[in-house]
Amino acid sequence: MEKTNKKFYITTSIPYVNAPPHIGHALEFIQADVLARSQRAAGKDVFFLTGADEHGVKIARAAEEAKKTTKKFVDENTDKIKKLIKILNISNDDFIRTTDKKRHWPGAQKLWLNLAKAGDIYKKKYRGLYCAGHEAFVTDKDLVNGVCALHKTKPEIIEEENYFFRLSKYSKKIETFIKSGKLKVSPVSRRNEILSLLKEGLEDISFSRPAKSLSWGVPVPNDSEHTMYVWCDALSNYITAIDYADSDNLKFKIKNLKFQHWWPADVHVIGKDILRFHAAIWPGMLLSAKLPLPKTIFVHGFITSGGEKMSKTVGNVIDPLEVAAKYGVDALRYYLLREIPSGEDGDFTFEKFEERYKADLAKGIGNLAARVLTLAQKGKVKAFKNMAFASEIAKVKKDSAQSVLEFKFNEALEKIWRLIALGDKYIDVQKPWALESDSKKFKEIIGHLLFLISGIGELLIPFMPETAVQIAKHISKSKSVVLFPRLK
Repeated sequence: MEKTNKKFYITTSIPYVNAPPHIGHALEFIQADVLARSQRAAGKDVFFLTGADEHGVKIARAAEEAKKTTKKFVDENTDKIKKLIKILNISNDDFIRTTDKKRHWPGAQKLWLNLAKAGDIYKKKYRGLYCAGHEAFVTDKDLVNGVCALHKTKPEIIEEENYFFRLSKYSKKIETFIKSGKLKVSPVSRRNEILSLLKEGLEDISFSRPAKSLSWGVPVPNDSEHTMYVWCDALSNYITAIDYADSDNLKFKIKNLKFQHWWPADVHVIGKDILRFHAAIWPGMLLSAKLPLPKTIFVHGFITSGGEKMSKTVGNVIDPLEVAAKYGVDALRYYLLREIPSGEDGDFTFEKFEERYKADLAKGIGNLAARVLTLAQKGKVKAFKNMAFASEIAKVKKDSAQSVLEFKFNEALEKIWRLIALGDKYIDVQKPWALESDSKKFKEIIGHLLFLISGIGELLIPFMPETAVQIAKHISKSKSVVLFPRLK
């Protein structure tokens, strides 16, 4: 499809590489991929960014425990993220690493200097509660019975001199942006959550750590005794990857337009545990630096296993690579998009997974494609248009595209699966197997069904790209295919 002049810049959060990626990362990558592929199909100029958050005390400690250099440790875990992205067939255009001294560090340091220029960076002695799990300072409001609500650990009391960012200055402005819809937060429950926090008023946040406590990170500009804290380091990846460092430099007398072209981001895809960072701290930093705010923040929930939080101790952690290897990549993509409610928590069990696989994939699209292509191969039939099917395909295309724009991936797939039911019903009514394969009626029925399956395949491109390729390839050759083998 010919590209329009409209751009679409989408990002995932960058996974923290203190451990290998898990199925929650897979969910986020896949959701963002559906959005990117859908916008490309609509003719948009798309830039899809992901990456790795590689700095911090927790990583340095994890590397020490693993008896590896910190660089070797992050390289290995970042490679695992890249491997997962490749296996999941994610169509990202770039991958940014926060250890990248050439691409990332100059942009992060430039952002710091612009915040300082605005008068929003200051130094003070600080005594606070530090959660190693969050790798962040927390307040009493973040604790339940004295422990971190998320990590179930008691925070350390740390006293040190840090640089601070005047986040409190921007509470009302951020609240106005979100209430007006200029900064959309989806779903509504997350919008209400962040507005409640903003109503209370934001506090200034610690923006650095002494280099003696945190040496593995980006140095604070003009002060080598301090290292940038996670906010200005990790969050800035969304602009460092699109050349923010060079955004106002003249090079060969031609202005670098990459940053101006792509920013602001159209969608940040994040998990609910980092909502405050992206919908409060990041907008405050951007306002301070006089940069536009992202247009939308889409917040997904967590994946539980059998109703429980995944834990290595409990032994219920789901490895997305194992699932993909056993059942196929598109089967995993389908389950996470169809079974996990887009903006809420969802559950993964192998029982539920296999139920979906058998009902929707093997007996659904797999069975329809196999039946029709087997008959098409027998009669050497080619697809030709059926007006009733064309009307239904056009309607589903419009409705499913709208569902994707609203981040309702499960609803989009449900609409597409109605076409599969339509095809099954048409076969049962027409009974093509009872006709001679060289008859006009047989060729008409199968030709119409091939047209329908071709339309379904095109609609599946953002969700199940390899399945879509296989459908198109086998229709062009009038050759039968087993898309989803029956489980043993």
